[in-house]
Amino acid sequence: MTYRVCFVCTGNICRSPMAESVFRARTAEAGLDDRVEVDSAGTGGWHEGDGADPRTVRVLEEHGYEGEHTARQFQASWFDRLDLVIALDSGHLKALRALAPTDEDARKVRLLRSYDPGAAGDLDVPDPYYGGLDGFEECLEMVEAASEGLLDAVRDEVEGTAA
Repeated sequence: MTYRVCFVCTGNICRSPMAESVFRARTAEAGLDDRVEVDSAGTGGWHEGDGADPRTVRVLEEHGYEGEHTARQFQASWFDRLDLVIALDSGHLKALRALAPTDEDARKVRLLRSYDPGAAGDLDVPDPYYGGLDGFEECLEMVEAASEGLLDAVRDEVEGTAA
C-alpha cells in the first residue's frame, strides 16, 4: 500500500517544491521510496505549469537535491487519495482545512515545522519569493530540520500499515 504525502505552499514554485525534493530524498535514503509517494502543489494556480523559481532550483541543486518541478494547484478532490497534506505556513493550513470536504480530511493537514522538535513559537516557513537567495537557504534549513521528524512519523504509518 502506498502512503501519499503532498506539500502545499502558495504558488508551488518555492517552498513546497523544495519540501517535496528534500522529503523525496529522505524517503529514498530510508528505503521507503517504493512505499511513499511525495508530491506538491499550491493553494493558488498563478504559476500552474511553470517550473520552480530559479532560486529554489539553485539552492536545491547546490545541496544535492533534484530541482526539476512543474507547478500545479491543489484540488479538494485530492484529499481522497492523500494520507497527509503538509502546509508550509499557517495561512496554507487554514486554507487547506477549509477546502477539506470532511473533518477526517481536515485532520490530514499539518504544518511542516510541527515535525521539527527544535522549532519554537512560529511554525511558519517564511515565503522567500520577494527576498534574496539567503531566504531560500533559510527555507531549505527549516525544511531539512522538519523532514527528519516527518520521516519518522511517515515511517511509523507505513510500517504500521504494512504490518
